[in-house]
Amino acid sequence: MLNFLIRFCWFAIFLFSFASCVSSRKAIYFSNIQNTEFPEQDVEPVIQNNDLLSISVSSLNPEATIIFNTPNQPVISTTSATGSSSQTTGYLVNREGNLLFPVLGNVRAAGLTQKELTDKLAAALVQRKLLIDPIINVRILNFKVTVLGEVTNPTVVPVPNEKISMLEAIGMAGDMTLYAQRDNVLLIRVENGKKITRRINLNSPDFMTSPYYYLKTNDVVYVEPNNVKVASTSRTQQLLPSILSGLSLVAIIVSQAFLK
Repeated sequence: MLNFLIRFCWFAIFLFSFASCVSSRKAIYFSNIQNTEFPEQDVEPVIQNNDLLSISVSSLNPEATIIFNTPNQPVISTTSATGSSSQTTGYLVNREGNLLFPVLGNVRAAGLTQKELTDKLAAALVQRKLLIDPIINVRILNFKVTVLGEVTNPTVVPVPNEKISMLEAIGMAGDMTLYAQRDNVLLIRVENGKKITRRINLNSPDFMTSPYYYLKTNDVVYVEPNNVKVASTSRTQQLLPSILSGLSLVAIIVSQAFLK
């Protein structure tokens, strides 16, 4: 009886230790990528519905450009009795994909790149003889991505330069934990009016040239936990230390009884 209990305890401890191990290979990025070269992707953001744009206009006649820059001026809103905060404003792209531009009225913006919208506005201002040789700069003010799941600090990442890779976003969230599935990262994206999901394998060489290497505004990256993390948080795993302690106590009691 004593030998059986001792062997059972050792077997249970072995199973517990084995279940807690994390494969070092699973914790490494790009384990399947060898020395090679990948072409750089030239990615320009595409304007979407509900985007907030900063559109600055300048020309040889500064007074004539004032009306076009007014929506970019910050609005001061009081937040407390002792202070105030600045609220960013700009041109809002509505649900129909249009923005309301002074004098020109509704201008289609959704689906265009920043350069395409810049050229479109400049051509319209010149055609209607509102400005001569206008210089226009378009920026997306609400460019952000969200990183959730098995990362150190799940967060919403603002992107001022309007270009960020999935690896940069994960790095800004504190990197993946040891329990993350690096070969099965979920990307959620709104594209052409539809929500799409893609499974990304960070260990695959194809990731470097995929259209999902660089993120788009409002993308959500979800890093799933691996089986070890799921098992470690299960009810059985939580109770196992208590069970082992009880078995150890029983073994000690039985051994003491036999010694007597």
